[in-house]
Amino acid sequence: MQQQALLRAVSRRAWLSRLLLVLGLGVVLLATQHTGALDAERYRELLPTLWTLAGDAWPPAFERWEHWSKPLLDTLTMSVAGTVGGVLAALPLGALAASGQAPAPLRQLVLLLLNTIRSIPSLVWGILFVAAVGFGPLPGVLALATHSTGMLGKFFAEIFEHVDRAPVDALRSQGVPVLGVLRFGVLPQVLPRLVDVALYRWEHNIRAATTLGAIGAGGLGLEIVTAFHLFEYREALALIAVLLALVSLVNLLGAQIRRRFLDHTTA
Repeated sequence: MQQQALLRAVSRRAWLSRLLLVLGLGVVLLATQHTGALDAERYRELLPTLWTLAGDAWPPAFERWEHWSKPLLDTLTMSVAGTVGGVLAALPLGALAASGQAPAPLRQLVLLLLNTIRSIPSLVWGILFVAAVGFGPLPGVLALATHSTGMLGKFFAEIFEHVDRAPVDALRSQGVPVLGVLRFGVLPQVLPRLVDVALYRWEHNIRAATTLGAIGAGGLGLEIVTAFHLFEYREALALIAVLLALVSLVNLLGAQIRRRFLDHTTA
């Protein structure tokens, strides 16, 4: 009897899995049909258009490169300031959101706040801050810092939840002050992962800062959009090349910081 009941349970699970698979495929097909992703005629028009656009954009025009230093600096500083602001706000919120670190009502309130913040895309935050404080890098910094707070707060909370309590309790039993417990019991465990997550967020923000430039936050994004609006495709391609170089440089710098920091902490 137990074997038959087990076989029936397995059969029900298999049937349910097949049903969910069919429903999922149906949703995907409906979504692609609704968006026109299955329209072959549109793809036939796409390739010639892209070929023409590529011809108009080649070779890239770097004649105005001396005018791009400020937009490039704006994009870089937006990403740095937005990341630092997000880290500073996410550290206390992440600590409060970690299980066992704060009273349950306060923890639930902080989790709700973090979920709400990160549910709103940085582009929407940018639009709101542009409307509030006007054009320029400032709304970009505020948008990146706000969205980064929500994302980093979630990751920081997970990091704090996995702290080994043994060294913390041992230090407390010896009468070590709170700051000493944090310095010698908590930070050595969490700091490498906190730095790793913060650097990953910076690499994300350097790309997000470009997108925010398209809505008035300045930087390379605004220059690229302006070039396209003026049909200056060669200049737009040159700006995209500069952006790719900047993103690659930030990725390399982040990797170097990670490597050196981890080597230092494990030494």
